[in-house]
Amino acid sequence: MAPFVSSKILVVGGTGTIGQYITASLLRAKPAFQHVVLFTSPGTANTKAALLDKWRADGLSVIVGDLTSEVDVTAAYEGVDTVISAVGRGGLLVQLELLRLAEASPSVKWFLPSEYGTDIEHNTDKSPHERPHQLKLKVRNYIREHLKRVKVTYVVTGPYFDMWVYPMPDAEKAGGFVVEEKDAYIIGEGDGKVGFCTMWDVGKFVVATLQHPEESFGKALKVQSFVVTPNEVVAEYEKQTGSKWNAIKTPLEDIRALEAKLWEEGNPRATGITLRRIWAEGGTLYVKNDNELLALRPEDLDSLEVGVKKALSGGYKADVF
Repeated sequence: MAPFVSSKILVVGGTGTIGQYITASLLRAKPAFQHVVLFTSPGTANTKAALLDKWRADGLSVIVGDLTSEVDVTAAYEGVDTVISAVGRGGLLVQLELLRLAEASPSVKWFLPSEYGTDIEHNTDKSPHERPHQLKLKVRNYIREHLKRVKVTYVVTGPYFDMWVYPMPDAEKAGGFVVEEKDAYIIGEGDGKVGFCTMWDVGKFVVATLQHPEESFGKALKVQSFVVTPNEVVAEYEKQTGSKWNAIKTPLEDIRALEAKLWEEGNPRATGITLRRIWAEGGTLYVKNDNELLALRPEDLDSLEVGVKKALSGGYKADVF
């Protein structure tokens, strides 16, 4: 039997925060994929018409429909062999039906769920109980119980450096950099390493995953652009700005207390605080990541220098797709 090759790829959630990077990277891949299709809603087709027109010029096909409609999704799956989901946190459980229909599809062979971000199964002690992980854990449990034919791969990237550098409003002490004030907010002493991925590298890792199906089938791939300490990030900011920065350090115990308070209040910022606490506790670290499995070397990926340079020149909000 000939080895599997992704030939017709369907992306859902491909115009969202991380989905834009994935879709754009698929369209720029070398060698090019045979057919890339985006499934999107009527509302998004209207509000993001200019982006979709640009992507169509780059070779993208667009299907407009309802992601919760079995009829629409089944029709979109026709002839598709690979499905990539980039739905946001609010749409994670929609994937259960997408996965059910993929298993029933005669053509779908491979599914990449929306896993980009924090490793939800990093350890057996705390990970199963972290509140932000629960929906993704439900998706993984469904896959273990119900998918027998379709192969599944999780692309686990850790925190997006592009976003980590921005403090959360009214919760700055949980981490981030304020360029105007030269303030660097750090959890703890800032000497614990964190594994980061830039948002463009997320797209690069997804493309590399599709280019290495046999190596990727059935795995939760842990991929990273670079692994550094917050203190090293501060030093890079100081180097690139030519200025001394104020390192404002908050004990991890204080972050845990803030986290508990926000969850108790039902504050939506609680999720972000929990994730930043997990990263500060070492929830992004491994003996070895899977970059080499995908044939990606450090020189193929963004560096800390590149990440900081981008943050100082407009950040991810200035990206053009």
